[in-house]
Amino acid sequence: MKNIVWSKVPCGFCEAAKTLLKSKNIEFEERMIGKEWTMEQFLESVPGAKTVPQIILDDKLIGTYEDLKNYLK
Repeated sequence: MKNIVWSKVPCGFCEAAKTLLKSKNIEFEERMIGKEWTMEQFLESVPGAKTVPQIILDDKLIGTYEDLKNYLK
């Protein structure tokens, strides 16, 4: 199972997404753009993405924080 949150700093929606996942006890790997991950790697992983966070759960692209909230309802 691969859960990933693509994020950057500063990003309030990224923080909210990570908090929501933690509250649901969903483990994830954070991939911080500009630190250990490049924009090119981000766009290769999530083609067409225009915003962060981009959330992937069980190898399925969920999308943004709003998409995550709807998915977890």
